[in-house]
Amino acid sequence: MRAHEAGALHADIGHKAPQWLRAPRDPNDLVTALWSHTAKKNGEGALEVGGVDVRDLVAEHGSPAYVLDEDDFRARARAFKHAFKDFDVYYAGKAFLCTTVVRWVMEEGLNLDICSGGELAVALRAGADPKRLGFHGNNKSVSELARALDAGVGRIIVDSQYEISRLIELAGERDVVAPVMIRVTAGVEAHTHEYIATAHEDQKFGFSITSGAAFEAVARVNEAPELELLGLHSHIGSQIFDSSGFEVAAKRVIALHARVSEELGVDMPDLDLGGGFGIAYTTQDDPSDPAQLATEMGKIVEHECRAFGVEVPKVSIEPGRAIVGPAMCTVYSVGTVKEVELDAGASRTYVSVDGGMSDNIRTALYDADYSCTLANRYSDTVPTLARVVGKHCESGDIVVKDEFLPSDVQPGDLVAVPGTGAYCRSMASNYNHVPRPPVIAVKDGHMRVVVRRETEDDLLLLDMGAAE
Repeated sequence: MRAHEAGALHADIGHKAPQWLRAPRDPNDLVTALWSHTAKKNGEGALEVGGVDVRDLVAEHGSPAYVLDEDDFRARARAFKHAFKDFDVYYAGKAFLCTTVVRWVMEEGLNLDICSGGELAVALRAGADPKRLGFHGNNKSVSELARALDAGVGRIIVDSQYEISRLIELAGERDVVAPVMIRVTAGVEAHTHEYIATAHEDQKFGFSITSGAAFEAVARVNEAPELELLGLHSHIGSQIFDSSGFEVAAKRVIALHARVSEELGVDMPDLDLGGGFGIAYTTQDDPSDPAQLATEMGKIVEHECRAFGVEVPKVSIEPGRAIVGPAMCTVYSVGTVKEVELDAGASRTYVSVDGGMSDNIRTALYDADYSCTLANRYSDTVPTLARVVGKHCESGDIVVKDEFLPSDVQPGDLVAVPGTGAYCRSMASNYNHVPRPPVIAVKDGHMRVVVRRETEDDLLLLDMGAAE
């Protein structure tokens, strides 16, 4: 069948829900698995997070707004720290980062992954211990590498021979030894979106194990007195639910680890198997809990190390979105509601909100699915299938492709979308010159701004012609 000219979203003609989506008995109910632990509906049907009524939050801070549940964030961080007690756990700064979150990460005993000079700047501004930072990236600049060395970053994950050369030169100039891990490509096809699968051969990250490039990189780093070889780093992708991918990757990475020990006489102390564990965006997702993941990954590492006759190194994992993703929701105000007639007598309800692809690009970029709920009141009307869309001048500006909302949803209502903690604020843009929303942390009935709302003055501040 030929694809629809306007894209896959337009090929779904008719008022028909996807197979996994079921009409709820009561559209006011929360699907608790999708929300942070403190989220609930109060007696008036309004959403509360961290003891804060979102109506009060919007009245004080406006909409759209990201709502960050501090207790939930910390609980998930602790759960991974406790479950992976023999591992180092690295929080993914790229998922969402601000100085407050860096402090929470450090206080909960986690380490922090960064991917740019900007993320390094946030971590240092927050007072993070540089030794607990890992610096990723396939094209780190000379200035970024220099800053990492000057700050004393705990490990730099190298991704190319050019980067190894730069580090040797920079470390030599500073008379320091740079701690290095080698990013390797294990050749694993992870079951996730192609844009966030990172262990197959044909992609930009890492040194291929299969081609021999990874061993060559290890040998070169080992021979350089300016570099300290810590170990191998593997990552198979993001939003991963199936542990079988880690089993295949671990076998190949530990085989290389063993080869380095045998041929180079080097017992590398560290091994990072990545993570990128999935979360529940909708009822079709069924993520594993940290204890289950820790048991499975621990068995995989022990089995493979025993099979290759090597000691178990210090293992690191990177939960990715699994900590911050469910800890945040986004609250929008409804501006318009349209019933749009389609082919064959069908129709679709479009609910337009005051945000969109500038605060959550994932639906447009990854064809991601989200859920939502009416957040400001109780409704006794029947559920209707709706599509929640943004305010931007783009037909692909969709926030929630399909969800059942009360049929009386109207302008002025609040709609809240769960699971927006990861890659929403961090990938937000100023498309159509729309200022980015604030991040409001909530806890025990109190709210505080941890990232303020952008203003038009902020936008104009960078426009050097504005002052003429």
